[in-house]
Amino acid sequence: MANPSPAKSLGDPGITPLSPTHIQQNDTDQVQSGPSFVVVVAIDFGTTSSGYAYAFTKEPECIHTMRRWEGGDPGVSNQKTPTTILLTPDRKFHSFGYAARDFYHDLDPSESKHWLYLEKFKMKLHTTANLSIDTDIHAANGKRVKALDIFAYALAFFKEQALKELSDQTGSDFDNNDVRWVITVPAIWKMPAKQFMREAAYKSGLVPRENPEQLIIALEPEAASIYCRKLRLHQMVDLGTQTTQNGFSPNDNVGSGMSQGDRYVVMDCGGGTVDLTVHQIRLPEGHLKELYKASGGPYGSIGVDYEFEKLLCKIFGQDFIDQFKVKRPAAWVDLMIAFESRKRAAAPDRTNPLNINLPFSFIDYYKKFRGHSVEHALRKSNVDFVKWSSQGMLRMSPDAMNTLFKPTIDHIIQHLTELFDKPEVSDIKFLFLVGGFAESSLLQQAVQNMLQGRSRIIIPHDVGLTILKGAVLFGLDPSVIKVRRSPLTYGVGVLNRFVEGKHPPEKLLVKDGTRWCTDVFDTFISADQSVALGEMVKRSYTPAKPSQQVIVIHVYCSEKESVAFISQPGVRKCGTLRLDVSGTESTAARREIQTLMQFGDTEIRAMAVDVSTGRTVKASIDFLSH
Repeated sequence: MANPSPAKSLGDPGITPLSPTHIQQNDTDQVQSGPSFVVVVAIDFGTTSSGYAYAFTKEPECIHTMRRWEGGDPGVSNQKTPTTILLTPDRKFHSFGYAARDFYHDLDPSESKHWLYLEKFKMKLHTTANLSIDTDIHAANGKRVKALDIFAYALAFFKEQALKELSDQTGSDFDNNDVRWVITVPAIWKMPAKQFMREAAYKSGLVPRENPEQLIIALEPEAASIYCRKLRLHQMVDLGTQTTQNGFSPNDNVGSGMSQGDRYVVMDCGGGTVDLTVHQIRLPEGHLKELYKASGGPYGSIGVDYEFEKLLCKIFGQDFIDQFKVKRPAAWVDLMIAFESRKRAAAPDRTNPLNINLPFSFIDYYKKFRGHSVEHALRKSNVDFVKWSSQGMLRMSPDAMNTLFKPTIDHIIQHLTELFDKPEVSDIKFLFLVGGFAESSLLQQAVQNMLQGRSRIIIPHDVGLTILKGAVLFGLDPSVIKVRRSPLTYGVGVLNRFVEGKHPPEKLLVKDGTRWCTDVFDTFISADQSVALGEMVKRSYTPAKPSQQVIVIHVYCSEKESVAFISQPGVRKCGTLRLDVSGTESTAARREIQTLMQFGDTEIRAMAVDVSTGRTVKASIDFLSH
């Protein structure tokens, strides 16, 4: 046989499904009655900047964002701090955020090359195909470090900051057990990346592994959505009119302008990703229902930085830029900070040029490297819209800057256009633009041109904190989103009775005189299927041998909605369901282990019971490839 059956080679024939069912749970069965927390702290762990916010459960309306950070940049609001981390030469945590950046910047170049400085590392979780506990990331000096360590250091830093602030507020040492933590992640992240974040939280001591309920993973655009529908009109800008009007008084809720069944899109434009969610309001409680699976891609504002880097390579040569980044890492960081503040000044109607300071070590190192001046390189490069100013700056025409935004904005607009063409996404009343990149007037204008008045474009005033505040609200009431859509089709490979004419002959397996069809994809849930919160998929499995201690079931997934066999193209093994059946031996002729899987939450969960004894079986579902 050309390709042997995965099921045969994995020894899977032991799995014959006994009873596929799908049960809808009533809200009263919700597994929400866990321990009660005194405070909810949300951490928005962003690609470019991060922060935290909190609310006491006794005063849920009052959301506190953290104290302002020391050492903010001129012209950039410092309610969040850059997602930058500095480790000492012996790889111990030194500092985070502005503090890390400033310390690194002040080191002598001969010393700084031994320190490990990391930024924009969150994207690694989105772009790594086979993410695992051992995935590496590169520091600015080219050295590799374990991603899990870096994420754990960052979360430990936020834990310490938040507990310190809570202790100062309450006047006594605040106990971590009284905190429910929420960490935000992009909705388009796959399960391994979400699980990675949870593992980092366990490693950092944010929550103990024995108490997983203490941590909630929130999806960024969902959090934004929860916050946006509570906005009052004076807290936002309507792009169509640039004012707050439409017959509401400024203190009205957008919610008061939203009625039963209203649909809206939240477009979360961050540093690394753009994430889109389509929600519908269900009154009277104002619960939310997701109408279309989360979509988006790696089209965040760092795409503009890459274009700037490409432009520098074009002018000064890729070989020089690669060398400069490793040999003068702190100066490279300086150059990108200088670019960042000019990037924020880009606007559709701007006419005067934007000046970017080149660090002295750039000019100096270039002369040593090439034997001629930076000015000479610019003249020779025939990049006509970037000039050299006598004050030692790169002068970019507004058109040049806008060109750097174009590829990223084009991606976003193309994605938005495709989304609005979907039948499920008709008559959208509002489009909420949130996330740091939403402040870009170039992006705002592009979205306006694309929508041409089809729905109202709303931008919350504190657009960079929308996700943070929404994540706190979500932590206070995780059941606010009642219906979600599954991003992928999930299932397992099983044996079914072989049916002549229906099943392909190469899938036939004869065992003890019975004819089986191998590799059948038993679907738990299909891509874009609606799943209610607390809804369970129930399956029963029987161990192949009575003495078996552990049942390991491979979980497969696909982007296609209907899948017949696990051997089809586009179907990949994405996780493992482990049932620990040791200690549940019984005299029953055939042991039945009933498994319940929950897909309506932000993470997939599994529980299992031995039917003959009624005992709980330890069940875990693992998406990080080991």
